[in-house]
Amino acid sequence: MADIEKSGDRSMVQHSHDETDTTTSCGGDGRTSSSKAPSLAGAPLRRCPDGGLDAWLTVFGAFLALFCTFGQLNAFGTFQTWYAGHQLRELPPSTISWIGSLQLWIFFFSGGFIGRWFDAYGPRVIMIPGTLILVFSIMMTSLATQYYQYILAQGIVFGLGVGMIFYPSLSAISTHFSRYRGTALGVAFTGSGVGGVVYPIMFKRLFDTVGFAWAVRISGFISLVCCVVAICTVTSFQPPVRREGPWLDIKHFRDVPFMLVVSGSIFICLGLFIPFFYIADYAEAQGLSANTAFYILSAMNGGGIVGRLAPPLISDVVGRFNVITPCAFLLGLSALVFWIFAKSLVSILLFAILYGFLSGAFIAMLIPCVAQISEGEKLKEIGTRIGMLYSMVSFAALAGGPAAGAILKANHGSYNGMIVLCGVANIAGSLLILWSRCRMCSRLLARV
Repeated sequence: MADIEKSGDRSMVQHSHDETDTTTSCGGDGRTSSSKAPSLAGAPLRRCPDGGLDAWLTVFGAFLALFCTFGQLNAFGTFQTWYAGHQLRELPPSTISWIGSLQLWIFFFSGGFIGRWFDAYGPRVIMIPGTLILVFSIMMTSLATQYYQYILAQGIVFGLGVGMIFYPSLSAISTHFSRYRGTALGVAFTGSGVGGVVYPIMFKRLFDTVGFAWAVRISGFISLVCCVVAICTVTSFQPPVRREGPWLDIKHFRDVPFMLVVSGSIFICLGLFIPFFYIADYAEAQGLSANTAFYILSAMNGGGIVGRLAPPLISDVVGRFNVITPCAFLLGLSALVFWIFAKSLVSILLFAILYGFLSGAFIAMLIPCVAQISEGEKLKEIGTRIGMLYSMVSFAALAGGPAAGAILKANHGSYNGMIVLCGVANIAGSLLILWSRCRMCSRLLARV
């Protein structure tokens, strides 16, 4: 099937296939990609193979890369709860949450630079030093005892290492797939969901058996093995293209659908990670035991496994923007009408699974949507555009956790304020993404 989307008065051209598309799609001038690939900066743009050994090995390597990077990042709520009762018990939750927020900010903000490097050099040149930085940060975290040491090792250095593994892996997948891009990226993104389930349980058990330091070191050894395999398997189908000129190209800001997706993502990332930081603390505040609270975080990440896989599979049939928009809207609605009333173990657990599913869907669908509005010659800049998006949303991700913690403190322990922030921010972001979808095609039933 060939996806053809419209942006204003121009059409987004996706790689054509020999098969006939029987699904209604939104067309502009009706052009499809010719058999002769376009070129950029003298390098030919090769047609995505949509399969093959190298392509699926790249998906496998990206799965492992996301398991040990974004999976650990999703498990920060485990550390938030542990620090509050042990090493950093004298500090308020909002102060501790700065460690996790810095992880997210460094990880997101580094995307602009890493994406440009990916376009110029390919994945392995970035992933090899990224692996060394990631493992170093984990080992230093195991030795930390003071707040500033956790900020440096687990916040700043770990976030950079995650970014240097995350962006090249996913950008590489986008060069191998077009028609099945949503599916391929969804499979890779399930790695972060699996990691988000495994790591909280693993950390909780290891904290109690071998102690904090060795628990963290064991995760470092696991990360080393996963990243080495990822380095060996992740490849880019498109040849590297080195560009002259500014790192931040203003032409991308003139792409209205792209900028609306960026704006919507900024709002969503402001509220998206709040439950991941605070759901364990919230569960304890409702009278549940600390052990149960850890498992609720794992349940949330477990819901994310299905969310990272099922919606991308559906999106390849009904349209990527047609999937991400309602998922983002329901993400905010679930907080406002479900989380705020969840007081028992069953209701909190159900909310965690639902929110994990919807957040996983948004995270997995964001890159396919950016890739969809970057077809044709823009595909040579896919790393740059993905990096730009994550760099711009980094500030919202940085502010979300501490803002929620400050609201919690101002409300004297009441979680209602932070829940409202989470819900409203997600709904506002979903409306901007809907606007982007409508700019590309105003027909309600069209596949976009």
